[in-house]
Amino acid sequence: MSGPLRIAVKLISTFVLIVVLCALQRLIFIAVYHHLDPDAGFLGFMPSMLHGIPMDCTVAGYLTAIPGLMAIAGVSVKSKWLAIAEKTYYAIIALILALIFCLDIVLYGYWDFRLDSTPLFYFTTSPSSALASATTAEMLLAPIAVIAAAAVIYLLFIKLIFTQKIAPGKRKAASYATAIIMTALLFIPIRGGFTVSTMNVSRAYFSTNTRLNHAAVNPVFSLLYSATHQTNFAAQYRFFSDDEAKELFAELNRPDESLKSDSIAPLLNTSRPDICLIILESFSSHLMPVLGGEDIASGLDSTAREGMLFTNAYASSFRTDRALPAILGAFPAQPSTSLMKFVEKTEKLPSLPMSLRKAGYENTYYYGGDANFTNMRAYLANCGFGRIISDTDFPIKDKLSKWGVHDHLLFQRAFSELSQKEGDAPRFSVIQTSSSHEPFEVPYSNPRFADSPQKNAFAYTDSCLTDFINRMKATETYRNTLFIIVPDHYGAYPARPDDALDRHHVPVVFCGGALARTGEEISVPASQTDIAATVLSALSLPTEEFIFSHDLLNPVSPKYAFFSEPSLIGFVTENDTVTINCDSETLLTAKGNDIAKAEAFAKAYLQTIYDQLSR
Repeated sequence: MSGPLRIAVKLISTFVLIVVLCALQRLIFIAVYHHLDPDAGFLGFMPSMLHGIPMDCTVAGYLTAIPGLMAIAGVSVKSKWLAIAEKTYYAIIALILALIFCLDIVLYGYWDFRLDSTPLFYFTTSPSSALASATTAEMLLAPIAVIAAAAVIYLLFIKLIFTQKIAPGKRKAASYATAIIMTALLFIPIRGGFTVSTMNVSRAYFSTNTRLNHAAVNPVFSLLYSATHQTNFAAQYRFFSDDEAKELFAELNRPDESLKSDSIAPLLNTSRPDICLIILESFSSHLMPVLGGEDIASGLDSTAREGMLFTNAYASSFRTDRALPAILGAFPAQPSTSLMKFVEKTEKLPSLPMSLRKAGYENTYYYGGDANFTNMRAYLANCGFGRIISDTDFPIKDKLSKWGVHDHLLFQRAFSELSQKEGDAPRFSVIQTSSSHEPFEVPYSNPRFADSPQKNAFAYTDSCLTDFINRMKATETYRNTLFIIVPDHYGAYPARPDDALDRHHVPVVFCGGALARTGEEISVPASQTDIAATVLSALSLPTEEFIFSHDLLNPVSPKYAFFSEPSLIGFVTENDTVTINCDSETLLTAKGNDIAKAEAFAKAYLQTIYDQLSR
């Protein structure tokens, strides 16, 4: 075989092998997760194999570029160091592919989206917390699976590719030309062909069935694309011109002057109450009969009936690091990134705690886990929390959960401080639970939920919350305290309903002795971002800084909800609901009177979020 032909065969073999490996991973992925869509079945996922090939080719193009450069060098350099470098490259690529392939298959079961840079953010901020969801079996088997897969991939590279020696012989010029041309041609699959747009994640989307689209996405490309597009906010989700987006956002948020707001019943019976915000890990409407769910969080259900319940509220996101800015800072979650990654940006944004601090409140945060996880401590400090109680503030004997301290100990610590008061300054306190999180291992056993660790974990946290509220009722401070109870993100039970509105539907509950309006259900569309404006308005404090937040009790205020997760946004008004794949710009579901307008509002809202991030 001539030198030029050897070079061509070697580079083509490398390219094809990588495409085949990516296709094989996709086939394994489908075999593992096709049960999530029983209507499609295993064979119904087969179109994903075809539609994923272009993205596989892009990955193969990137990974074949280095062997291409080595082929160019190998035409004139016959060095053992070049052979060592080639073997080393194959070993590195084998390990990277194996790690990405295995992580993607494992994590999809928890997160329901293909691998992106999110795990890297979690792992670099707190490795123990990042791994807390994993079971012992997964912790033991995962390294073995990665090593085994890496070994197989490496052997394939060595046996099928490395043994193809480049020997240009007398046709050195032709060999050079072949190596250069073949390497240059890799630009075509890397770019994604000759279309106007370069390869991106949305190119794999071909169906209204999200599961089929997910199966088509290449996890290597998804990770690479996510990692390289984290800070380019001004170029993401550009649906309209700047002026058009501003006009739509202004129209969406224009007060309804036809309604009167001068007769609003006051939310509070005191001007400066203590405020205790309780953030419940992974709770949802499915746990409460009052919202049409099962009788699991019976204590919260009873509290909601006694206080004020927002029945049409939606969680902003799917993970805590994206939820906290929405709850505390009234900044909506983003589908492609997490605001908490960017500490310098959170320093400049308003927040409910900071507004309360300026009004004289003393701020304390109670959390039983690692406050460094996902830059939480930095974000809380930027929000104006003077005290942050975390796992390091508890004795070692209490750290029995994978997430740190179990919820009953967390509530005990909070009660010991909140049940008594020194001085006249009002207090803003946040209690963030963690026990109702995978792997759902809690020091509690309810016979009703013996067959479901998930239900039992939620019942445990609910019992801790109920005991805390009941104990607080017996104190003097309760009469002057407003409690706000809200989940952090969409629920973990049941396991991710297919309907996006259903899975993001959460309770928002106001209760306590400082609440003037009790036994009330408010049905207007609500987001977690609306908590800030609602509370600050009740305290007669400014809300102008919070452009994404509205007073839910003021009839003049706009009423809508927005939520997001990877590749998806949802938008709910009093008359319309839409969910949109924001990567492929595909309307997934729609219901109402003016779908086109609702879709435009949703896209303008998302574009405005990224405009704010780009500042």
